[in-house]
This record gives sequence, C-alpha cells and structure tokens, in this order.
Amino acid sequence: MTTKAIASTEAQNNFGRILDDVVQNDVRYIIKRRHASQAILLSLSDFEALLAASETTRQEFGRLVREQSPLYDLGRPLA
Repeated sequence: MTTKAIASTEAQNNFGRILDDVVQNDVRYIIKRRHASQAILLSLSDFEALLAASETTRQEFGRLVREQSPLYDLGRPLA
C-alpha cells in the first residue's frame, strides 16, 4: 500500500486521475490545504479491509493518520 500527499488544488485539478490511482493501484492520498493535512482518499475496498483488519493494522493506520493530522492552536486559553 502506497500513501501519497497532494495539495488540495492539485487533487481538484486531477481528480479523475487520482481516483483511478486510488482504485486501480491501491494508493491512498492525504490531501493537504495550506500545508496541513485535511483528508484521506482511499478506495472502498481499502476501507473495508481496514474495518476487517487486525487491531495491529488498525493501530498502524491510526498512527499514520495522527502523524499527518494538523495541530490547530487558535487563540489562547482564558485564565
């Protein structure tokens, strides 16, 4: 399984090609906007496999998602 990162504009402009890559080549795409990861595009068969996967595989996927998740730090805490 290959995972690639792509800018949202590039994903929008090449959606058909990316969708073909996801379905035909089992590629996952992490879509970024303003350099922050926003979404993951994966095939239905990949999603079904993740749901049926072992706990270890789900944890590995969760680790990948957490590593790519944006860290938002808006404002400051009120004391």
